[in-house]
Amino acid sequence: MKAASLPGAARSGERFDRLDALRGVAMVWMAGFHLCFDLNLYRLMPAQNFYRDPFWLNQRTGIVSLFLLCAGAAQAVALQSRQGTPAQGASFSSLFPPRFWRRWAQVAGCAVLVSVGSFVMFPKSWISFGVLHGIAVMLVLLRLASPLPQWALWPLAGAAIALPRLVQHPFFNQPFAHWTGLVTRKPITEDWVPVLPWLGVMLIGLAAGRWLLANRRTWIAGTVPRAAQPLALLGRWPLTFYMLHQPVFLGVILGGRALGSW
Repeated sequence: MKAASLPGAARSGERFDRLDALRGVAMVWMAGFHLCFDLNLYRLMPAQNFYRDPFWLNQRTGIVSLFLLCAGAAQAVALQSRQGTPAQGASFSSLFPPRFWRRWAQVAGCAVLVSVGSFVMFPKSWISFGVLHGIAVMLVLLRLASPLPQWALWPLAGAAIALPRLVQHPFFNQPFAHWTGLVTRKPITEDWVPVLPWLGVMLIGLAAGRWLLANRRTWIAGTVPRAAQPLALLGRWPLTFYMLHQPVFLGVILGGRALGSW
């Protein structure tokens, strides 16, 4: 049976502009958040506390949640575009084809660059396990969970979200272990996206993506209105945009300060 004839499988050449546009919304939201952070850092806006103010903390939670929901749904599309939803007992090679590892290496490599760059700017609070680090680990875990039946993904996601509230221990406060999320205090870092509870959000994206592919395909596939097409285009280049937007913002801000523009 050809992959395209499997129930819910992505059709050859099919675009998922609506999913891309939703990811584009997350990216624009993220860029706005980071621009405000940079302006605040260089005292170019009224002083804000991005580390304690609920307004900014809730913004960050919303951005990361939307980003990871889209990432989980995109994995549902990627898996079904090749062979349909993996069955239980699927081989390692079918879950992790070379194309997956190529993309994973890009994400992991960019995570390393983020760590290096953040250490230069914030040596006392550099990013050791931020959003790209979390995505790199969670992509692997998501693929391992993908053969599970649809009904099992939802309680698994709920357990992943609830576990950090139920299980905490000082052991996980150590730098080598705080990636788990089972900490008793948040680490001092500019960005922290631990596997728990965020794996649960990505699992929700995977489960919802599967359901949409089978039952409401047009909600994520197909064209978008002309006004939203730039968002769809942006949403196809999330890693590139993520890596470039901050250097551009900082370059403009520092360049303006050097020229005495502000």
